[in-house]
Amino acid sequence: MNISALLAEAGLLMLVGMVVVFLFLSLLILAINLLAKFAEAFPDKVVTPAARPISSSTNSNQVSPQVVAAVGAAIKQYKSRNK
Repeated sequence: MNISALLAEAGLLMLVGMVVVFLFLSLLILAINLLAKFAEAFPDKVVTPAARPISSSTNSNQVSPQVVAAVGAAIKQYKSRNK
């Protein structure tokens, strides 16, 4: 085979490949647009989360006395064991 025949075959192969890719991408775009229209026609129900009451302990920046006592007891116990 001479170089011109090889170049012609390469050009044809490139053209066929480009047409196949173009057709695939066109079908993909068409399918996405159809699915978008289908999704608009049948919207999902919007679920709103139930409001949770905010506990007062998260609003305050103070530590409760029970927590302070528990931490103090844990520190005292740790120090007595590790002398």
